[in-house]
Amino acid sequence: MSSDFRIFGSELSPYSVKVRSYFRYKGLPHQWIPRSPAVQGEFQKYAKLPLVPLVVTPDGVGIQDSTPIIEQLEARHPDPSIVPVDPTLAFLSALLEEYGDEWGNKWMFHYRWFYQADAWATAERIALQMMGAKGPLAVAEARTAVAERMTGRLGFVGSSDKTRPTIEASFKQVLVLLEAHLAKRPYLLGGRPAMADLGLWGQLYEAATDPTPGAVMRASSPSVMAWVQRMVSPAAQGPFEPWDALAPTLVPLLQKEVGGLFLPWSAANEAAIARDDNTFETSLGDTGWSQTPQKYHARSLAEIRRKYKAAAAVPGLTAILEQTGCLKYLAE
Repeated sequence: MSSDFRIFGSELSPYSVKVRSYFRYKGLPHQWIPRSPAVQGEFQKYAKLPLVPLVVTPDGVGIQDSTPIIEQLEARHPDPSIVPVDPTLAFLSALLEEYGDEWGNKWMFHYRWFYQADAWATAERIALQMMGAKGPLAVAEARTAVAERMTGRLGFVGSSDKTRPTIEASFKQVLVLLEAHLAKRPYLLGGRPAMADLGLWGQLYEAATDPTPGAVMRASSPSVMAWVQRMVSPAAQGPFEPWDALAPTLVPLLQKEVGGLFLPWSAANEAAIARDDNTFETSLGDTGWSQTPQKYHARSLAEIRRKYKAAAAVPGLTAILEQTGCLKYLAE
């Protein structure tokens, strides 16, 4: 039996590349296996859901969902750690990872499938992965089918003509906030990557490879682009920083994005699911928002609340969350 882990994933999946970067940082022996028809039988042998990433352990156990994958492996392989010893930073890192996974995915998916140039470019890459061995005609047919299917799914992440200004303003705002923060350090929490980096980076890595958001990033955010490249194969360059050093540029990110947009959206989404609504409307800042509820996110919101409850007694954490507008959504 091989001693390597196997990662079934896609270069176009933010959650797949997130897991791959984690493996590279930890130095865990692994094989990267792009999901394609050629490996479908092996994939189905271990997968409970038709989603990447799928990690197959050396003893033949399949694990899915990027956060549980990383958390399970971190428990077994704690060094070098991606979790700060400071419990305040550990929780904020988990919160930022959740923000990246769930809200950051809106930026990535919106730009990728809302704009025709991005949709066709991405559909071409997917079609080549799926059908490349069958020739140009098969690729062209698959490209059209992929583009039609995925543009039809924009509503699942809340992307529409109505929400486009909010999504794109958030994307540009986070680039400004991260540019200021990353100008002073290689990773979000200091000298080494954390869960926060992995969650945000996966979405921004994908955005950087697409025509429209990639052009925005290259034109405005050199420090962010350097971090995007650094996180492909991350390496520790120093310790995590204390909160006092991180706060001047991290508080604005927590305040404007996490407490100002992500958590209010999360609460509205949760309430809609509790009411069994097919759609919901809310206000994010001064802008209206409407979409189909995302059921998976209600579970991940419950999980981040569970983590907050476990950390609530940590000195200083509640004050930070209250200052940034996050507390009222987490302490329920």
